[in-house]
Amino acid sequence: MRFPPSFLDEIKARLPVSEVVRRRVKLQKSGREWKGLSPFNQEKTPSFFVNDQKMAWFDFSSGRNGNVFDFVMETEGLTFPEAVERLASDAGLSLPTITPETQERERKRASLQDVLEMAAVFFESQLQAQIGARARGYLADRGLGPAIQKQFRIGYSPNEKFALREYLAGKGASLEQMIETGLLVHGEDIAVPYDRFRDRVMFPICDRGGKVIAFGGRALDKDVSAKYLNSPETPLFHKGSIVYNHHNARKASHDRGQVIAVEGYVDVISMTVAGFPNVVAPLGTALTPDQCDLLWRMSEEPVLCFDGDKAGRKAAYRAIDTALPLIGPGRSLRFAFLPDGQDPDDLARSGGQEAIAEVLAGAKPLVDVMWMRETEAGPLDTPERRAALERRLGELMNEIRDETLRRYYRDEIRSRLDVLSGRGQGSAYPRGAQRGRAPQGRSMAGGARPGRGGFGAYGQPPAYTSAPPLISAALTRSRVFSGSGGVPRREAEILLNMLNHPGLLAQHAEDLADIELVGRETQRLRGAMTALAAETYADHVELRLALDRMGLQSERVAVEAAAQPMPWPLKPDAAENDAGEVLRQALALHRRARALHRELKSAEIALGEDASEQNLARLREIQAELSGLEGREAAVEGFGLSSGRQGQVL
Repeated sequence: MRFPPSFLDEIKARLPVSEVVRRRVKLQKSGREWKGLSPFNQEKTPSFFVNDQKMAWFDFSSGRNGNVFDFVMETEGLTFPEAVERLASDAGLSLPTITPETQERERKRASLQDVLEMAAVFFESQLQAQIGARARGYLADRGLGPAIQKQFRIGYSPNEKFALREYLAGKGASLEQMIETGLLVHGEDIAVPYDRFRDRVMFPICDRGGKVIAFGGRALDKDVSAKYLNSPETPLFHKGSIVYNHHNARKASHDRGQVIAVEGYVDVISMTVAGFPNVVAPLGTALTPDQCDLLWRMSEEPVLCFDGDKAGRKAAYRAIDTALPLIGPGRSLRFAFLPDGQDPDDLARSGGQEAIAEVLAGAKPLVDVMWMRETEAGPLDTPERRAALERRLGELMNEIRDETLRRYYRDEIRSRLDVLSGRGQGSAYPRGAQRGRAPQGRSMAGGARPGRGGFGAYGQPPAYTSAPPLISAALTRSRVFSGSGGVPRREAEILLNMLNHPGLLAQHAEDLADIELVGRETQRLRGAMTALAAETYADHVELRLALDRMGLQSERVAVEAAAQPMPWPLKPDAAENDAGEVLRQALALHRRARALHRELKSAEIALGEDASEQNLARLREIQAELSGLEGREAAVEGFGLSSGRQGQVL
């Protein structure tokens, strides 16, 4: 009995090899694989390995290996058709009936792939021809040179209605094939079908085997209504069931133990150029359950990377609703947010590979982003509003199907709610967990006292309770979480302190020049301020005017906005000795935080290469120190005497 290749592929896609193997072999997690004792030989040391990403198993004691069908045949003595029948039943698939019609359908499927391959070759040739000069210029501006164009088979569709149609017809493709692959626009009111993609940079979309099944096109003309255009649904292409770059990212994700999902084609390619080949993208849709399943086959905790603006957060929040019914042990998500206004290409250009790595290292677990979404939904300053929050969270917990995980989520959310309402141990805000953000019209100087529980002093829910999420300093203070702009808050406070106290700029110019900054605005402003440090300024107004004359008004305004609400020692009327003490502590805190993040990355790499207890202990030690550092308030015992504000907290 002959089975269509597409049917066999569907079985393998639905059944992880480890799921089938563990019915006969006791498996243990071993890095990115599973290991166990050979089912073919008696042994004491495991030599049998399963790799779900490669869809394969390897038995080094006997020299055997294969796919999921081979395993069932080898261990149960079944023929290939019998193994297929057994696994199809497990996967919930009905066996196909082999008829002349089904054989014709498979032949037709193969012919459609041939047509799409010819179209890809045509688009590639047009990009390199004279007609593709403008498209090549666009790609060059994005840093995508000839080598990466070739790697991703990027092309160009001419601004002509029949260019592709005539090319394919000359290669023997029929009009029906062109229509069925979505390459032509047709309809009852269209007398002559014409090319769907015109004057666009073309990105081939491939299946998991690397065969072209569709295209995405990026318009070069700004006046076009659809900036990005995908192929329509076809017999080969179902956009909610695949991700862009899956065929390339599978191996890279296995090698690195992580897969990253970004928002678009160019983002994927830019991330690859920046040194992150383990990256994919949904195809212009919100994340679907099928796409989640694909990501989990590549990594237990895929990182979803979103823009830090409102639209990016909205997309992240939609992903939570999709994922909650599907998560379980070994199946979750993490969320990384880019600085507002930047895509991966922008971030790579401004900060390089290290800037992207820091954003990814600061990815937040699903529970933190869910908490953030629900506590941001509105004020929580009354019992009724907090009760509504508790109800919403309870309904979300009901969406988790895995009973064990649902219980742990309920425990975690209950702990956070207890602290939120002052029922838990200690303050609703762990010391330094979230800098004091006073309610509207009320400052901490007006009598609010931290450490009493509830919302009385702050008017905002805590970002975490018993165990703060391990995120980077830069990301903690980005506009994603502080709501104050794409400038890291600590960097903004350091610069604003010197802006409001020009004397401190003169004293600490060398310190300012030496510290590591990640924000684009802070980097630019730092360069100008160090250049002006040798000058004498009557007051902060004069220093601001000097910066504005240098064309840095927008950067200055961004830094000022990021430091709001402004701690009082940073204000121009604070005594310089108080401001200086705060500045020295902030500089020391910043240097140590940056050093710890570098150590953390090294420790993560070491642990990935050698999962020893020693490396794990070192990683935990750094994480603990980083958490303690991030939670420390920049408070100075006894400062403020000359300003009349003794005992207040920054």
